[in-house]
Amino acid sequence: MLTGTTALLDAIATLERDSSQAVLATVVKVEGSAYRRPGARMLVPLYGGTIGTISGGCLESEVAKKAWWLTENNGASVRRYSTASQEDDADEDVGLTFGLGCNGTVHVLLQRHHPDKPLAALQLLRLVRRSGQPGALASVIACHKNSRVRVGDHLALHSNQFDGLPLLEPVIDAQVRADLADTLSQARSSLRTYRDKHGVVEVFCEYLPPQQRMVIFGAGHDALPLVQLAKLQDWHVTVIDGRAHFARPERFPMADAVLQVDARAPYALHSQTNGALVAVMTHSYSQDRHWLAGLLSGTPAYIGQLGPRDRTERLLGELTASGAELSALERLHYPVGLDIGGDTPEAVATAILAEMIAVLSRRNGGMLKNRQVAIHASTPQEYGYLAAVVS
Repeated sequence: MLTGTTALLDAIATLERDSSQAVLATVVKVEGSAYRRPGARMLVPLYGGTIGTISGGCLESEVAKKAWWLTENNGASVRRYSTASQEDDADEDVGLTFGLGCNGTVHVLLQRHHPDKPLAALQLLRLVRRSGQPGALASVIACHKNSRVRVGDHLALHSNQFDGLPLLEPVIDAQVRADLADTLSQARSSLRTYRDKHGVVEVFCEYLPPQQRMVIFGAGHDALPLVQLAKLQDWHVTVIDGRAHFARPERFPMADAVLQVDARAPYALHSQTNGALVAVMTHSYSQDRHWLAGLLSGTPAYIGQLGPRDRTERLLGELTASGAELSALERLHYPVGLDIGGDTPEAVATAILAEMIAVLSRRNGGMLKNRQVAIHASTPQEYGYLAAVVS
């Protein structure tokens, strides 16, 4: 089952083959509490169901119901949806109040997609997916009625190349371009506000990351649920094992690649594991030692070693004694996974995946009831941890 950006791009390709249109709904701003964050997308074809989600299920049908007439003039529109307890009749800009008691407001950008005039967001998503390199997109989400720009105007950045017409007067356009470059370098989306001679212009500067890569060393039975869970995250998954009877594609139909690699040959997989999330779980001491030595000499974003603590420390002791380079040691997590209990392959896979997501999200993986700040707020310590992990 395709999920995330993969499902969205696959649906767009199908629509374009049929010369069909669609409406792209993108969360561009959130105030208060919301299930999805800015950058969440949903595709609304003319016929058939929606693809993707922009909330926990409370907004999708309402957005799909009105998306077409809100963009009937081939323009873009930003619609606000409130999850407050009661409707505020005085606020005419709110599309609908759902009475959920979450006290949040979600701003959704609606844009019509034509096969002969594809949206910049979808073109950039394709380019990011194809190249494996991140991109950044600046989209106007609010402006004065006399402004030279309109909601939906954009500027894209990928591989140091800008795409799109100047958004504003030269000075403001230069600021947008500088902020977009900053978005790409900082790998973080943000809302920016500018002022031209007509008033305020609000721009969503969105960071578009490449597809997350995950590499699993070990093609045993416990790797199966880990592959399945990772694909539900829309990650690119590679399974590697030195044993030919384990490393078979038919055993892992959801994996993007299954490789049989000689565990006695020099490690030559840095191009696949650098920057990736890696789990070492071969249940073979000699294989684990070989793969771990290669990984610790590279730059994976995360390395998780399955097995008891003393086993891994014995492995590390042998690698140290042999003079192996262990430059990525601070990225090694052992025993792998969060402490959630359970010993089934599915529970172990859940613990491993949860720790990987926590590392990507700069979190420690504790219980949310013990968190002292908002769920989606990042602390300076968390930001620093991200820099240490992926820089």
